[in-house]
Amino acid sequence: MTQSTQQPSQQPSKQPSNQPERESAAIASVPTGLYAGGRWVSTERRLPVHDPSTGQVLTEVADASPREAAATLDAAAAAQPSWAATPPRERSEILARAHRIMVEESERLALIMTLEMGKPLAEARGEVAYAAEFFRWFAEEAVRIDGGYMTAPAGDSRFLVAREPVGPCLLITPWNFPLAMGTRKIGPALAAGCTSVIKPASHTPLSILALAEVLERAGVPDGVVNVVTTSRSNDVMTPLILDPRSRKLSFTGSTEVGKSLLELAAQTVMRTSMELGGNAPFLVFADADLDVAVEGAMAAKMRNIGQACTAANRILVQRPVAEEFTARLTRRMAELPLGRGVEDGVVVGPLINAGAVDKVTELVADAVGRGAEVRLGGERIEGPGHFYPATVLTGVPAEAELCSTEIFGPVAAISTFETEEEAVAIANDTPYGLVSYLFTTDLARGFRVSHALEAGMVGLNRGVVSNPAAPFGGVKESGVGREGGFHGIDEFLETKYISVGL
Repeated sequence: MTQSTQQPSQQPSKQPSNQPERESAAIASVPTGLYAGGRWVSTERRLPVHDPSTGQVLTEVADASPREAAATLDAAAAAQPSWAATPPRERSEILARAHRIMVEESERLALIMTLEMGKPLAEARGEVAYAAEFFRWFAEEAVRIDGGYMTAPAGDSRFLVAREPVGPCLLITPWNFPLAMGTRKIGPALAAGCTSVIKPASHTPLSILALAEVLERAGVPDGVVNVVTTSRSNDVMTPLILDPRSRKLSFTGSTEVGKSLLELAAQTVMRTSMELGGNAPFLVFADADLDVAVEGAMAAKMRNIGQACTAANRILVQRPVAEEFTARLTRRMAELPLGRGVEDGVVVGPLINAGAVDKVTELVADAVGRGAEVRLGGERIEGPGHFYPATVLTGVPAEAELCSTEIFGPVAAISTFETEEEAVAIANDTPYGLVSYLFTTDLARGFRVSHALEAGMVGLNRGVVSNPAAPFGGVKESGVGREGGFHGIDEFLETKYISVGL
């Protein structure tokens, strides 16, 4: 193994003197009960929420049992008829109010997110803005749900096509984007006229609990949005999924868990949308603008400390520019300050837990053992919190585990290719197909490769593809369905055909 002496910055900035008070106030502002039927309910057990940058307990929230969680579905089912009958304009205005409240309280919501998840405060602010936009987008879509009317070919009847809410929805969100993944699901559900039960990840329940309180203030009626927090996800969610009153399941998380949920949902033929794992290739062709490509790589790799299903997992660079691209990327990665997300200037915060650090450490060790070279970082950081430094590996062989496993950490794994055909073949050699990135100044190549890549989304000379106005989702084992854009509300609507005799 060749170990570079270049290391990323590991000296965090000093905290402002009032920081502990601000943090305590933000955490204290979050309700911590089970939210069912417009009421905050205590549970027999409590679930501790930890700060991943220190390992300390921030607070405790409800840890629902299956019996306690059943009340959330009861409330959603009871509220469904009246919410479905609520005029679209009224649903739209509630979503618009929720958007305004989120914007007004963005600093509080961002701080809560940083404390429970670890991402730098600047990124958390960006996520709050992104999350709020889903409410604004679907506020506008709520009044544009359409249908159809046509004459039967024989002329003896008329066809009416109506769009109706699916019914009570179960929404399961991940820990890495705890607020945005909530609004991306709740927004279209509310716009379509569906009630919901949302279960946030046990690592990061506070953002969704804070969001429920925002929705309450925005005027969402009792029972329309309900929240269940629990450490016993399988025991709690299985009965809710199998309950025939539940008509839609939306999940964001690992492919392994998604497959299990699809099996459960099949037992009642429930509507599903699944945003699952990824293994994103990041292709840099020799004719690419390297300044643009490096910026794109920083965005695609380091967003959320690399803990994103859209993160560039395999960086593939055409051989003539591989060394220059690597040198530029390594310099940029080495400049990233590491520390608690609340500290000024920090870019690399902690990973979510100790298990995440162990996984990244093992993946890097496996790649190095198979011949990869460490150009930056590559060793875990000892001490409090769950930190791993920005890392660059080169010469990563295809058989390395990190080429087939989501790294979910700040590790840029670089390999080379010779031809366009080889690049596409390597990129598609995975069961996943969420997003792919490519960088080239050749317009024809850009379109050609974009269509050849087996992915639900492609970033062409862009390192970020997520946008509330665009359909987010993957192919192959990366999921089914789309979230966001004009397509997002379709996942929460049924099509009803009415034949009218003349």
